[in-house]
Amino acid sequence: MLLTAKHLTKTYGHHVAVNGIDLQIEAGSLTAILGPNGAGKTTLIKMLIGQLTPSAGKITYQTTKQPGVVFQTSVLDAQLTVQENLSIRAKQYHHIPSGRIQELSKQLGLTKFLSQRYGTLSGGQKRRVDIARALLNQPEILFLDEPTTALDIQTRTAIWQLLHELQRTQHLTIILTTHYLDEADTADNVYVVAAGQVIANGTAAAIKQQYAQNRLILTSGQADPQKLASKARLVGQAVQAQANVVTCLVPDAETALQVLDDCRSLISNFEFHPGTMDEAFMALTGKELV
Repeated sequence: MLLTAKHLTKTYGHHVAVNGIDLQIEAGSLTAILGPNGAGKTTLIKMLIGQLTPSAGKITYQTTKQPGVVFQTSVLDAQLTVQENLSIRAKQYHHIPSGRIQELSKQLGLTKFLSQRYGTLSGGQKRRVDIARALLNQPEILFLDEPTTALDIQTRTAIWQLLHELQRTQHLTIILTTHYLDEADTADNVYVVAAGQVIANGTAAAIKQQYAQNRLILTSGQADPQKLASKARLVGQAVQAQANVVTCLVPDAETALQVLDDCRSLISNFEFHPGTMDEAFMALTGKELV
């Protein structure tokens, strides 16, 4: 494991912000830490990156390099150019190769605005520069604290295409907190935190399979959908019929295909809606992540 945390705890007087959390982060993985406001995830992240000292527990890194961190709020100077910002940050390390800024600029698409003041950049451009700053020392782990907040959907998509490419080509380990739960859909590991404790852990697919519901919506080709509902009920679960529409909860896509095959003569149309991370989060915490 590249990072291991055991029984990690943080208390403030009588208040327990983080209560005995265990984490295991594999090299090259994408890990999402999710939780409602006040759950303790920010305190947890601050302990992992060294901003806070745990009250109890142990954090072990199998790397000598400092982690890279992309904060929700930028730490760069708005009045300096991109080149100046990155050069100043690079000087904080002793082992940065002379061409590292140029290498990152080409890789992350910064070349066209290197001489532009950071404060004049678009939200997506700023995020690319923030990621470049975090990668200056070639870290093995990159922490992302709500990296795409307030960005439009096109920019969010572009940022994540970039991050997945870095993960693929450089075996970069990414640890993420986000309010956009779809960004955790491909996570190798998801930790759902509430009241300072991990209440669920697993791959994104496993979390959704266990806590979210897949819906198969069937449109009956007949005036009376009850026949369709009765036949679907033999395979699916919690079947409901309204007007000529039958909604069937199914555990997986394979079961949905079986329902469709058994009921094909009675169906004029259908839709399959896989369970989402939002639904799983609501089932686990009783709250929307806003």
